[in-house]
Amino acid sequence: MNKGKVIIFSAPSGSGKTTIVKHLLSINNNLAFSVSATTREARPGEVNGKDYYFLTKSDFLKHIQNNDFVEYEEVYPGTYYGTLRSEVERIWALGKVVIFDVDVVGGLNLKRIMGNRALAVFVKPPSISILQNRLKTRATETDLDLENRINKAVSELQFEPKFDAVLINDQLNETFEHAQQLLQLFLNTTP
Repeated sequence: MNKGKVIIFSAPSGSGKTTIVKHLLSINNNLAFSVSATTREARPGEVNGKDYYFLTKSDFLKHIQNNDFVEYEEVYPGTYYGTLRSEVERIWALGKVVIFDVDVVGGLNLKRIMGNRALAVFVKPPSISILQNRLKTRATETDLDLENRINKAVSELQFEPKFDAVLINDQLNETFEHAQQLLQLFLNTTP
């Protein structure tokens, strides 16, 4: 898989990577979003094939057996996420740059697989307490899920040095500007 470029945004849950990715997609027609597959339930307002490919665990495991994923991971016990090979190939066939919104381990796996064709960006919250407030405000998790996400975030922050660039998502407009600068610099270099 070394046809085109890819841009990977990874972060602990609630850090703002999805907001940044949506912004970049809205201002750059050369980007296309890679829809990940997952076994988790859809949240209110999420659309199958747009936000995620919502798969049963059985279907997800069949895709693993068939080597259909570029990368996949059991992010939470019993909950899988992955990047379908067909999704990346579809975007490259359109002549576009793939943009990913994935968890930290998935982002590092994609970077390892894609090599110098990838820009891996770690989106970092200003602090764990701010991250916790963002997740509470989102109101999509139970108290136990929230605690699990915070614990996972603390461990994911240790992977920051393995990424090509770090964005601290404190002031959103500044974060957008910095993300655009990283994107332009990457797109103007030859792999």
